[in-house]
Amino acid sequence: MIEILNPTDLPRARETGALVARILQTMKSRSTVGTNLLDIDRWTQEMIVEAGAQSCYVDYEPSFGRGPFGHYICTSVNDAVLHGKPFDYALADGDLLSLDLAVSLDGVVADSAISFVVGSSGTPADQAMISATERALKAGIAAARPGARIGDLSYAIGTVLSEAGYQINTEFGGHGVGSTMHQDPHVSNTGRPGRGYKLRPGLLLALEPWIMADTAELVTDKDGWTLRSVTGARTAHSEHTIFITEDGAEIMTLPK
Repeated sequence: MIEILNPTDLPRARETGALVARILQTMKSRSTVGTNLLDIDRWTQEMIVEAGAQSCYVDYEPSFGRGPFGHYICTSVNDAVLHGKPFDYALADGDLLSLDLAVSLDGVVADSAISFVVGSSGTPADQAMISATERALKAGIAAARPGARIGDLSYAIGTVLSEAGYQINTEFGGHGVGSTMHQDPHVSNTGRPGRGYKLRPGLLLALEPWIMADTAELVTDKDGWTLRSVTGARTAHSEHTIFITEDGAEIMTLPK
């Protein structure tokens, strides 16, 4: 299903996006050496409930996961890149942490992810990976406008990632959002320009470049959810939700 929102839905999308951005930035500031992933999950729950919003993850049970996710935020550490299930783990200095959050507020969903190094500034390789996903996300957003094709966004994202030297996995990527978290169209992190669904005003998309340092192959953790690099290499992930307007795209999940 591809859901097209009305212009009157834009203020609600902005409100949801602002909430997601605020929670992610709060969790980033609290993610210090010694912070437990389960505390991050609990703090996220508290902020969602306090805002009168709903988690998109707790009861989420897609075919690629094992049972309901059961938590409020994805916490992916080091070689984990997607769907990181919070568990009893205290963050260590130098851990590369990705936080991914999707929330529904007043009937509209926003989805965003950030990656950062805990404690120390991290290695140049860590910073290069994070930067590559951020630049690819920026390029994808710049390509998003009415009349553009999904392939144009995928091509823009993939060009940045491949020119930075990273392999690209196409199993998981961006997607439509709206009243639910995962909708069509799928937005691969690489593709051919001029192909795919034509963007229209009112389309809400989550774009999410993610990479692994030396592979494009994933393995599923024994928890049935967390996706890790098959080589144990470190990873990075960046994501924004955007609203296609009459003349371009507005980012819903920018931190204030």
